[in-house]
Amino acid sequence: MKLLFTGLLLLVSTCLQAQGEPLYSVDASWPRDLPDDMILGQVSGIDVAPDDTIWVLHRPKTLSADDLFRAQEPMAAMCCNPAPAVLQFSRNGDLLRAWGGPEWNVATQAWQQPEADWPLNEHGIFVDSEGFVWIGGNQDAGGMHIVVKYTMEGEHVLTIGVPGETGGSNDTQRLGRPADIAVDTSAGEVYIADGYLNRRIVVFNSTTGAYKRHWGAFGNVPDDSPLPVYSNASDFTLPDQFMGPVHAVVLGPDDLVYVADRTGNRLQVFTRDGTFVRESLVASQTLANGSVWDIAISPLENYRWLFIADGANRRIWRLDRESLATMGSFGQGGRQAGQFDWVHNIAVDSMGNIYTAEVNNGRRIQKFAPEQ
Repeated sequence: MKLLFTGLLLLVSTCLQAQGEPLYSVDASWPRDLPDDMILGQVSGIDVAPDDTIWVLHRPKTLSADDLFRAQEPMAAMCCNPAPAVLQFSRNGDLLRAWGGPEWNVATQAWQQPEADWPLNEHGIFVDSEGFVWIGGNQDAGGMHIVVKYTMEGEHVLTIGVPGETGGSNDTQRLGRPADIAVDTSAGEVYIADGYLNRRIVVFNSTTGAYKRHWGAFGNVPDDSPLPVYSNASDFTLPDQFMGPVHAVVLGPDDLVYVADRTGNRLQVFTRDGTFVRESLVASQTLANGSVWDIAISPLENYRWLFIADGANRRIWRLDRESLATMGSFGQGGRQAGQFDWVHNIAVDSMGNIYTAEVNNGRRIQKFAPEQ
């Protein structure tokens, strides 16, 4: 790995593992220090808004008692205070705004949930072209099973799903531990990867929340019957249902829908009406937690490249968007700049910069710039 030092900027070059492909360098100065000694918990969502600001979703309640010494009464140490669940950064790494999520009550030393609908375990964030912020939640026991829509200032606008209720993969009103969101504002539609309990993509009206359509793997009607455990044996056949979790949904520049079937180690592509187009297996030998965690499409070279965040193998895969052939990867497991610990989400800005988010013990965000 090549190290470049330019003043305070540390660039760690990590080469895609294919001859002649460009380098991506991690910018270890991004983001800048958070104010008020704020700290992030597990980072479970990252998105680039149309204005190229970067929106981050984390889980404040995953912070440990040691992380919250500053928030104790009396203060036990100088670090730290919990950051709000939603943070907006500039491309340079400056914090622009932060809001939302559970609040830490210093007096009671306990978390307080917001009065408005809010997921109990934050998962997935999307900022649409009208400036609305969408958030999901994949909590299990006692789950809310909702996707919520907020303004950029943190005002609640809409809840999709019935809080605290779930009804299976063919229910038209209820969700099942939704994982990710994508919005087509021109069509007035929100696509939800639904998700950790259900096995489908479901589409609602993005203004009213009215149900429109849904589909499962290969465009099939979803079926919640038990599935086999994934195997990398040569005689194993993937089922015609999503293995789950249905972990990510991305709307491509080609009017196609890209879906991550995480523990199936596969990426499936559909038309907007749910017609199956093609699929690709990624690191198909992976048994632990699956390989296809999140998807991002780079605008460089006329949207030629598609990137996959792979938390189990702790790397970013690079695929040719047309053929879905895997062309290379970058990164490795670790906690140093440019390495990954459960890389969970990925996003790309208009300049081709890649942003990643890590859950579990990673608990950080990183920026990778394409070298010219």
